[in-house]
Amino acid sequence: MAPVSTSNIVNTKKKRRGGVSVSAKARAKSAKESIVGPSNPSKVHVPSQEEAVPLDARDDEEDDVMIDPLVAGETVISHTDIILTDSDPSADNNDRPNFAPLSASAQKTTTATETRRIPIPPHRMTPLKKDWVNIFSPLTEMVGLQVRMNVHRRAVELRTSRHTKEVGAIQKGADFVRAYALGFDIQDAIALLRLDDLYLDSFEIKDVKTLQGEHLSRAIGRIAGQDGKTKFTIENASRTRIILADTKIHILGSFQNIKIARDAIVSLILGSPPGKIYASLRTIGARLKQRAI
Repeated sequence: MAPVSTSNIVNTKKKRRGGVSVSAKARAKSAKESIVGPSNPSKVHVPSQEEAVPLDARDDEEDDVMIDPLVAGETVISHTDIILTDSDPSADNNDRPNFAPLSASAQKTTTATETRRIPIPPHRMTPLKKDWVNIFSPLTEMVGLQVRMNVHRRAVELRTSRHTKEVGAIQKGADFVRAYALGFDIQDAIALLRLDDLYLDSFEIKDVKTLQGEHLSRAIGRIAGQDGKTKFTIENASRTRIILADTKIHILGSFQNIKIARDAIVSLILGSPPGKIYASLRTIGARLKQRAI
């Protein structure tokens, strides 16, 4: 076996070591250029206009990659979430059906009849019997209610029927009979059936101030006035009707007018002189006329 010289062994190791080092450096350089970019920008190949890649060209490798939108944190929009708006707003109005308004009978949710019983004071039973024709005629003809007078119970009973025209007819009828029972005239009470913004308000003198004996009598006298002058003045200025029954006071009118009349009566109960009330009522009356104009 021929001996191997030491120099040959050294040269072989140098060649191997040198070859390994060169290939490692080349790989590191190529990896660096792929991440950061080429170290020498002058050597970068810029495609010419003829070599330019069209925008609609797609890579086959990218088509094979599928990304789940839920995994990527995106929101999926389905076709049901898309709201289409019409540029012409009148198109929807033309397509909408046009239904006629429901009648009063069709608005009833129940077919059961409603009944009301209005008690009549003993001192109003005789006038009720005299004016009975004028009482039940508006109730049966205007609102279509069934009416009867129960003499034993001393009450007037109302009941709805298939001829009832309005849903709240029985409430209007009850207010009409109650107003007559409190002492209002029939012509004034019928206004409750014809108009919707009329109400009844009742209170006592002791609700305003506790008075007894002659002090209570003087307060009632201040409200009524000489020959009823003060009461008539308040009624004409506030466009209401007032019933003064002993210590109870009943007012018939609209909400705003009831408030005007009640404030004037309360001032009289508290001791204000009638002259001061007349002055305030003149101012209020002029203001109401300006609003009416």
